[in-house]
Amino acid sequence: MGAVFFYHLTRSAPEAAVAMLADRAAGQGWRAAVRLREAARADWLDQKLWLGPEDGFLPHGIAGGPHDALQPLLLTASPDLPDGVRFLMALDGAEVTPAEVTTLDRAAILFDGNDPTAVETARTQWRTLTAAGLEAQYWSEESGRWQKKAEAGPASGR
Repeated sequence: MGAVFFYHLTRSAPEAAVAMLADRAAGQGWRAAVRLREAARADWLDQKLWLGPEDGFLPHGIAGGPHDALQPLLLTASPDLPDGVRFLMALDGAEVTPAEVTTLDRAAILFDGNDPTAVETARTQWRTLTAAGLEAQYWSEESGRWQKKAEAGPASGR
């Protein structure tokens, strides 16, 4: 059963956090996907990732192309989990269900800590996922580095 990690972004841009987490997923041998609420945001993220540093190039594609199965990172606005994905990242309040977390190695919910609506959406997601008995961790970068601030579920004893 997978765990879900919440990332409270206050200093990092979403594309930088996605790149960091995608790199870690690749190091674990996990195929990853980023779920967004709108196709236009997938296009936006695609452009941001292409404009990243050459030495940090992150191979990726937008779902719906002829080579989806070959992409180590797939950007999607679909609620359906792409085949072979072991790590799902959600941006912009995109939904992550308890059922799909149980099929993953890990899920990550990234949210803008400067947006009250995004914070409230993440709180609702936390309550929903932990009420389903899933392991969850909450990470914040407010201090300038990532720190685990809370934990829930089987591994934490709560």
